[in-house]
Amino acid sequence: MDFEFSVRQKALIARVTAFMEDHVLPAVPVYEAQHAEGERWKVIPVLEELKAKARAAGLWNLFMPPSSGAAHVDDSFVFEGEQLSNLDYAPLAEIMGRVSFAAEVFNCSAPDTGNMEILNRYGTRAQKDRWLAPLMRGEIRSAFLMTEPQVASSDATNIETRIVRDGDHYVINGRKWWSSGVGDPRCQVAVVMGKTDLDAPRHQQQSQVLIPMDAPGVEVVRMLPVFGYDDAPHGHAEVRLTDVRVPVEAALLLGEGRGFEISQARLGPGRIHHCMRTIGAAEVALEKMCRRLLSRTAFGKPVAEHSVWEERIARARIDIEMTRLLCLKAADMMDKAGNKVARLEIAMIKVQAPTMALKVIDDAIQAHGGGGVSDDFGLARAYANQRTLRLADGPDEVHARTIARLELARYGGPNARRAAEEDAQRVPVGSR
Repeated sequence: MDFEFSVRQKALIARVTAFMEDHVLPAVPVYEAQHAEGERWKVIPVLEELKAKARAAGLWNLFMPPSSGAAHVDDSFVFEGEQLSNLDYAPLAEIMGRVSFAAEVFNCSAPDTGNMEILNRYGTRAQKDRWLAPLMRGEIRSAFLMTEPQVASSDATNIETRIVRDGDHYVINGRKWWSSGVGDPRCQVAVVMGKTDLDAPRHQQQSQVLIPMDAPGVEVVRMLPVFGYDDAPHGHAEVRLTDVRVPVEAALLLGEGRGFEISQARLGPGRIHHCMRTIGAAEVALEKMCRRLLSRTAFGKPVAEHSVWEERIARARIDIEMTRLLCLKAADMMDKAGNKVARLEIAMIKVQAPTMALKVIDDAIQAHGGGGVSDDFGLARAYANQRTLRLADGPDEVHARTIARLELARYGGPNARRAAEEDAQRVPVGSR
């Protein structure tokens, strides 16, 4: 195994790092000040300025996989990003993860990334021209509506939203929540998963459709906070869909009954993105912890010199490094063998990364004393953000079951491999 980054990877890492240091990090106080002013759900001016700089620097749509087939609305717009592999993009996602809003600066934030990928792969030319092109230019935002409050969404076959054909239209009725992206005032389109055929085989009942957010019958019931943080101006919402009518040709992605196929293509790369950004957040927490411990004295010596803190610092560094290597291995396997072959590694990183980050952030909170649970150091918000990742894109328990069943299959466990395959088909619900 070659642990050395390629020349191209090193160049991209250097460019993104320099942009973060020169532009994004200095803008954090400005972003926070603008964020605190006026309405919660709004466009942040400094963020738009940073996006323009990133696009001018060629650091734009870096997530887009090779051979994306990006849309073009005229001869002047043909944009496919840098055509990076998962392994190429992974270290860049980690760098972006050091600042909560940085991914959007490079037009690499969820759920737009996943929505753009599936539009590229499965959308019609008309769908690409209407939605993909402005998304890739960063002119609009999008949402992903999958999870539902009335069912156990860890098994996506439970979803109850109905997509019923009525002539040349679909009529959609259902209730979604944790619908990522809805709070952004630029959110214009949602990808919605629901059932089109209740009599079809279990994993062929679901379809995915595009719904304009201004369509009659789309109601944002409420925004949902996490531990009191509302995630403005992006946000997650509960959304009610009541007799929403959309043209079949304009709405349907890929085909009826192929919703799970789309989800499987979407969630593998998304988990790599999430987990690498999580590592970036853990690195920031470790840095804050070390600086705090070196700046405080207790019982006659710097707090950093007390053995309990030496142990916690060492453990944090070990866990971050191990998690990074596992994430890079998963990304490499996805590139070389595909998502299905890499499902064990993908499941492992999805469990390991947020668990690791939460431990590091928790120790950093402890090192800051009462300040750690305040808003002064950003650690409480970081903890809230990372805690959701033990649920998003499938809860830990579902991924752990897949890991265990694949392990048991190595030793002849009865039906363990078949059960693991069925787990993979379920596609745990989450917001990417």
